[in-house]
Amino acid sequence: MDNISEAFIPELRKIEKDFHQALIELIAIPSVINEIDRDTPFGKNIDWALRKTLEICEELGFRTYYDPKGYYGYAEIGAGEEMIGVLGHLDVVPAGSQDEWVTPPFQATIKDGKMYGRGTQDDKGPTLAALFATKALMKLGVTFNKRVRFIFGTDEETLWRCMNRYCELEEIPSMGFAPDSVFPLVYAEKGLLQLHLEGKNETKLLLQAGNAFNAVPDTATYTGEKQAELMDALDKLGFSYETTGNKVVLLGKVVHAQVAEKGINAINRLLIGLKQIGYSSKTIELVNELVMEDPYAVKIFGDCEDEASGKLKFNVGKIELNEEVERLSIDIRIPVTADKQVIVDTLTQIAKEYGLDYKEFDYLKSIYVPKDHFLIQTLMKVYQEVTGDFVSEPISSGGATYARAMDNFVAFGAIFPQQTKTEHQPNEHIELAEMFKAMHIYAKAIYHLSR
Repeated sequence: MDNISEAFIPELRKIEKDFHQALIELIAIPSVINEIDRDTPFGKNIDWALRKTLEICEELGFRTYYDPKGYYGYAEIGAGEEMIGVLGHLDVVPAGSQDEWVTPPFQATIKDGKMYGRGTQDDKGPTLAALFATKALMKLGVTFNKRVRFIFGTDEETLWRCMNRYCELEEIPSMGFAPDSVFPLVYAEKGLLQLHLEGKNETKLLLQAGNAFNAVPDTATYTGEKQAELMDALDKLGFSYETTGNKVVLLGKVVHAQVAEKGINAINRLLIGLKQIGYSSKTIELVNELVMEDPYAVKIFGDCEDEASGKLKFNVGKIELNEEVERLSIDIRIPVTADKQVIVDTLTQIAKEYGLDYKEFDYLKSIYVPKDHFLIQTLMKVYQEVTGDFVSEPISSGGATYARAMDNFVAFGAIFPQQTKTEHQPNEHIELAEMFKAMHIYAKAIYHLSR
């Protein structure tokens, strides 16, 4: 093992440019979901990205499989009854405003040691890094005593229908990891509950704001009456806003819902401002009386937290008041030891008191792999050997990775503790030197796990 370990780096250097080129080609495919296309489950571009990835895998010497319906694909190497897995996804979130990007989002650009482009960090870059790390092992003549299967999903940013179909039809690896988070590794992921609270709109208010459950909204626009009064109220509250034409636009700070406490929710602030100037509705009252700007929703759930994964997180991601319905779309990250049904029952009762119905949109169960598990011990040892970081500990997360799709999986990299996470943001990028280090870690991890 020591001799092979020493050979990892020079072999990785030989294929580093190939990795960059493959990633550039994959970033050029704008694999954003498009369910209008009837020929593929999630759109032609996502299918293109899947087929391109499998083509890359075949060129690298992997055996490949394409799901006939286009939900997933996989690439495999090695032999043996047992199989370890690497779970990555090829779909990406929309680029958002092009004006906020310093480079074209779907044209990978290398600048100052970084590669910019949508998907470089989430999750095309890390997925290919693990793939090319395995190719380095193959070129070194490593014999894989277990099969190593890369499973490529296509619906991670929405409803995970790809992974659901894979788990229904295919062999499940005994253990593995998802390179879609941070190092050293994530051993616990909170439950992810997404839902609507909705009821009949009995007001004349018309509102629409927010783009996604899992993002703290950074803007919320108001076009109705009493705008001068609203601006006066916002000034007194100290809430930032801007005016354009006949619009008042509340300004917040966008972050991922898993760290809602680090953002500023523009929808919540708009509803607080509207309440100040005399407006009332089911959702306005609920937010003002029970939520305000509290990302933990303590008035609803109390102090819901545990030692393994921390506090419950609560994010109002979208709001709609049309001529018939008013609806709040909410994302909740549930501590791993909390009972999901208690959360649902509590919120259902609260909603009923405000004339709203609870309607579940999606739920992903939590994961929790004990720190003394073989998988955790192995991956931590590899991380420490490569980085010399013996201080960082396994962490818990409110994020949702494919690791929770199967038992005995964890999220493992590819972002290091000192790096900035840019997933879902303008100017998403990876630092190429750090991604090379991640490739080294993945090579050693796959070597150890496949013994």
